[in-house]
Amino acid sequence: MFEYIKAWYEKKFSDPHSVTLLFLLLALVALLYFIGSLIVPVLVALIIAYLLDWPVLHLERFGLRRFTATVIVMLIFTGIMLTLILVIGPVLWQQTSNLFQETPHMVEQGKSFLLALPAQYPSLITAEQVQTIVLTVETKVIEFGQVVLSVSLTSLKDAVAWLIYLILVPLLVFFMLKDKLELSHSIAKLIPQQRRLIMQVWNEMNQQIMNYIRGKVFEILIVGSVSFIAFTVLDLRYAALLGVLVGFSVLIPFVGAALVTIPVAAVALFQFGIETQFWTILIIYGIIQALDGNVLVPLLFSEAVDLNPVFIIVAVLFFGGLWGFWGVFFAIPLASLVKALINAWSSTQEEIIKELS
Repeated sequence: MFEYIKAWYEKKFSDPHSVTLLFLLLALVALLYFIGSLIVPVLVALIIAYLLDWPVLHLERFGLRRFTATVIVMLIFTGIMLTLILVIGPVLWQQTSNLFQETPHMVEQGKSFLLALPAQYPSLITAEQVQTIVLTVETKVIEFGQVVLSVSLTSLKDAVAWLIYLILVPLLVFFMLKDKLELSHSIAKLIPQQRRLIMQVWNEMNQQIMNYIRGKVFEILIVGSVSFIAFTVLDLRYAALLGVLVGFSVLIPFVGAALVTIPVAAVALFQFGIETQFWTILIIYGIIQALDGNVLVPLLFSEAVDLNPVFIIVAVLFFGGLWGFWGVFFAIPLASLVKALINAWSSTQEEIIKELS
């Protein structure tokens, strides 16, 4: 066993470039794990800068200087964000408030519906089973209300921090875009000269990460907008709130769509009952999800590395457990990074030199 481990170690880490890649990876993981919460503004700014670098590069191709292109893109981005906050924000707040106020009525209506099932279908369900389901649902609703209350109190306490972030993040994004080359050269100086595998992994991941972030933003906007229009046409209440939820559900592959089905179905059931309109809404929602998974995702992520759905779900669970929302958001790029690292360490010296030449 020891000889096997020794042979494996000599094969994988006899190259100093492999050792450099390993230490850099361990340092980044330790940095994110121990002080990740302290550098959240920097990480958020880095994500936004990645997203905005694409239009900046296109403006540079038209002959504009980097500084001018950065200013134009930042002004447009800031204007869009302010419009969303000032126009859509109040609507979402009002609909969320109304939904929470009507939640007790929705729960009571659902309770009455469940209690009537034993009389209608005595061979399928008993009164004891219904009582168990009702007690479980009521307990979960109470627990959810407590969580929402605690989050609200915490959010009030962190309001000052959020205001600071609203100032710091745009400044960081601006300087990251304007001084991209200088920052890249400064970071390159900190990396040891044995960086061949690091550059191999970086070249493989750089375009994928940019395409993923840009693709996810477009996917959220398209799916959310189409859902909002469909819900509005079908006269479903809380159309804006549900549209936003459906849009952000694409952040969690496979699982997000299933979770958001619950509030969509609950609101439709409360509003229309088990009528034609209720089933129409569920069918339209299913069509939107099917088009997203089979048409939109292949178009937006055609350059992404193909990953088996099992690996994607495992990545969502693992990285989401480590870093919460951002772990879920970057589950696919992080899974692709793991794949790129395995490919780099599995490559022989001759294969690497041939690939880079």
